[in-house]
Amino acid sequence: MNFRERILTIQGRPLRAEGVRTLQVNMGHRCNMHCTHCHVSAGPREKKQMERETVEDVIAVLRRNEIKSIDITGGAPELNPHFRYLVETAKALGTRVVVRTNLTVFFEDAMDGLPEFYAGNSVEIVASLPCYTEAGVDAVRGRGAFQKSIQALGTLNGLGYGDGSGEKRLSFVFNPAGAFLPPPQCRLEDDYKRELQRRFGISFDSLYVFTNMPIGRFRDILIKNHSLEKYQSELERSFNGRTLGGLMCKDMISVGWDGKLYDCDFNQILGLGLDENYPRHISELDVMRLIGREIRVDEHCYACTAGQGST
Repeated sequence: MNFRERILTIQGRPLRAEGVRTLQVNMGHRCNMHCTHCHVSAGPREKKQMERETVEDVIAVLRRNEIKSIDITGGAPELNPHFRYLVETAKALGTRVVVRTNLTVFFEDAMDGLPEFYAGNSVEIVASLPCYTEAGVDAVRGRGAFQKSIQALGTLNGLGYGDGSGEKRLSFVFNPAGAFLPPPQCRLEDDYKRELQRRFGISFDSLYVFTNMPIGRFRDILIKNHSLEKYQSELERSFNGRTLGGLMCKDMISVGWDGKLYDCDFNQILGLGLDENYPRHISELDVMRLIGREIRVDEHCYACTAGQGST
């Protein structure tokens, strides 16, 4: 049974958007890393980058719509030359700013003062950290990635991040290292907090667990290992209807590096844009026109609803 039919069987209606609380902005596919599970297939050689004109379109949307949060992602969004301008302008408009970082980017050229920039703007940081051990992180990200991550986290803690006050939130994202479902989020968060504090004195606020999407670079690996069909079948068998109420796509719009609009970041990578009856580009975005729209789904959506669901 395909995903849309499964949803119709359970709730008698397709998935529909409830509003737009969050604008997720992909600033480009350029990244200083080349992670095996990356659904964006980001890397150092990627050329796709959001231009200043599109950044201005994003800011114009924040000015004319009541959007609570902007979630800035990539690639490594910090490598976009207009990144800091977008952060500062969004904060000046009173928007909650969340940035997804890989932590190792702090050590790239022209990134001096990046932690202080985050702290000065009270940016909420969501950092990808695939494991709390050196071997686990370096296996996914390359030798030395873990030590850089720990150093970056120490700097952030020193600036007040992750102290539990809620003023400067620091969260982690976990993805499994292979073609299997992640463990329960609460249990894994306890493990991360215990081990990082015990071994390195690192503290953080929360952990988000995501199931690997069978798209992008991870899909290529599944195909190479002749395991794509098996993994997709596992996702379908693990479908959990109780996750439907918390799906991010229900109150979010994803903006591609070129300004095109999507229901989520994963649809963006697959080129599954909004229906032609709705705004298709950030310059045309009107929140009221997007409320109640049917969310575009496909078989990859099983990853967000498998097991405990992707937070």
